Amino acid sequence: MDFNIVEEKMNKAIEHLTEELSLIRAGRANPAILNKVEVEYYGALTPINQVGSISVPEARQILITPWDKSVLNAIERAIQKAEIGINPINDGNAIRLNFPELTEDRRRQLAKDAKAVGESAKVAIRNIRRDSIDLAKSEQKNNEITEDELKSAEEKIQKITDKFIDTVDTTISTKEKEIMEV
Repeated sequence: MDFNIVEEKMNKAIEHLTEELSLIRAGRANPAILNKVEVEYYGALTPINQVGSISVPEARQILITPWDKSVLNAIERAIQKAEIGINPINDGNAIRLNFPELTEDRRRQLAKDAKAVGESAKVAIRNIRRDSIDLAKSEQKNNEITEDELKSAEEKIQKITDKFIDTVDTTISTKEKEIMEV
């Protein structure tokens, strides 16, 4: 039984969790909210970070400065089409995204959303644990490993699972604190 494969799969679940959490807006400007935005640039869909520079000049503002000014309107359309909840402001040289202050209700909802994303990551990790233990049991059934090795493998898989569940809990609580900060 290769435990590195188990850890690798669980790491992918954590990476997915981190990616999903980066899309949850926490009241301050985070360029990661634009990760899925693609601009039509010379007939091809291009990630927004490849058509210009993205910066955060203020705590609640993102500035997108295109390298080619002719793509400004395309960037504006792409942001509107992505429905990230913020209207782009085109000043002729750059696009500004101003993030409004979050209300208390909205903060609570975002924190609940973050918890839901965390729960789905935990489910994914537990599914990986179940599949790994099933694999070890089938190896034992086929006389590839002994019963003691099966017991040892189950314990090792559980320790790995506990480590990753703790990582999910820590990540979610950090995101909740970030969301709830005023």
